Amino acid sequence: MSLTVLEPPSSFGADIVLGNSQRFGVPMGNGGPHAAFFATTEVHKRRIPGRIVGVSRDANGDPAYRLALQTREQHIRREKASSNICTAQALLANMAAMYAVYHGPEGLRGIANRIHRYTAVLASAVRGAGHTVENPTFFDTLNIRVSDGNAKAVIDRALAAKVNLRPIDSEHVGVTLDEVVTRQELATLVDIFGGNPAVIEQLAAQAPATVADSNAVSASLVRKGDILTHPVFNRYHSETEMLRYITHLQTKDLSLANAMIPLGSCTMKLNATTQMLPVTWPEFGNVHPFAPESQKGGYHVLYRDLERDLAIITGMDATSLQPNSGAQGEYAGLRAIRGYQQAQGEGHRNVCLIPQSAHGTNPASAVMAGLKVVSIKCGEEGNLDLADLEAKAAKHSKDLSAIMITYPSTYGVFEDSVLRAIEIVHAHGGQVYMDGANLNAQIGLCNPGSMGADVCHINAHKTLAIPHGGGGPGMGPITVKAHLAPYLPGHVSVESAKAGTASAPAARA
Repeated sequence: MSLTVLEPPSSFGADIVLGNSQRFGVPMGNGGPHAAFFATTEVHKRRIPGRIVGVSRDANGDPAYRLALQTREQHIRREKASSNICTAQALLANMAAMYAVYHGPEGLRGIANRIHRYTAVLASAVRGAGHTVENPTFFDTLNIRVSDGNAKAVIDRALAAKVNLRPIDSEHVGVTLDEVVTRQELATLVDIFGGNPAVIEQLAAQAPATVADSNAVSASLVRKGDILTHPVFNRYHSETEMLRYITHLQTKDLSLANAMIPLGSCTMKLNATTQMLPVTWPEFGNVHPFAPESQKGGYHVLYRDLERDLAIITGMDATSLQPNSGAQGEYAGLRAIRGYQQAQGEGHRNVCLIPQSAHGTNPASAVMAGLKVVSIKCGEEGNLDLADLEAKAAKHSKDLSAIMITYPSTYGVFEDSVLRAIEIVHAHGGQVYMDGANLNAQIGLCNPGSMGADVCHINAHKTLAIPHGGGGPGMGPITVKAHLAPYLPGHVSVESAKAGTASAPAARA
């Protein structure tokens, strides 16, 4: 949002720019999912994971879009692939894109300038109350040193007024404003800081109309060029125009509503409207990820119930909901294995056995996790070649870290050799990772835990109800046996936000 009115990072030498689309109309949702994005200079374009769509011309000479650059190539390059990405967060990216289409460049600048103007009003008001704004340069965030050094008292007054501020340390409090803040809320904030709420109207009348007029932003940082110059961002600025544009795009889509499934089930699955509606509920969407845990009891119940249910379904002991796609689940599962082996003094184990029939993200994930891929032969029906597996497991016995098995196989077969394959790998000190791409075929019939697997990821967009049309948001939770539970991913900033929690043994029973 700030870059609609500030100079782009490329103008002062940045080579790679990373961002988050949440500020463009995507709900907080207790942390996501939000579509991330990044851009690079020309020299790095072939290192970008995923695919880049370019404008070309069709056989009739009309404009057409095609995949102009694709570095992923997982099914072709496999362990040489430069990315294991399988989810593009397309739904969230489309939400952010439509937000930009609806508001257009002028509307977005207006939103950004209003955010900054109200931040400047708040800065003046808290200074007037005797506090110090530590960052004289700002867009929407203030670091405020409390005059009496008692930040906790300010935080407590805020909580009493049902306002969450950011505790920085014993003397400092952080405040960030967004596009929906009102003058009444500004008055409440001023009151929390011990100022006079009545000054808001006067300060608002005196505040800079735009970032260009502000003393809080250097003139050299104010954007001088145009933004969003493509015609699509300058056409559809009423509800009716927007409705017709989105419907026009929708008619071009191929889905279960008008055709058979031509691709994988994850890309073409149709979710019921009742399953999608909760995305719009403010009880889900308006929760900040760093809000006090005491305010998120409902989310905790959802997490605990889902973690327990997934552990029961897969026959495992603990669950992490953190991975946002199947490929991230693969990576997280392999990192849990590596963490466990390092803790056991076996950090040298770095060989991962992967069948030739495995999903393309498997070898790419293994390489990203620091493992060396050794391919295992498969028969014509996709079944593991047990003789080849046994020979290679023995050959790499001292360094064997894991095997990645998709069950049922990519060919859709419940191969009867899976138990023997798991037994072989365990006999040589390796761990068994079961790819849950086809887990929906197992539910109610069998489960990875009872077969002896140590890790399983769940493609929730295939097995459960998560939209994945065109690339996400996917979700790839992983479940693990108890010995791997301590190595599930957590959160570097908030200890209590750790995603992996052990399910109660009684629940498994």
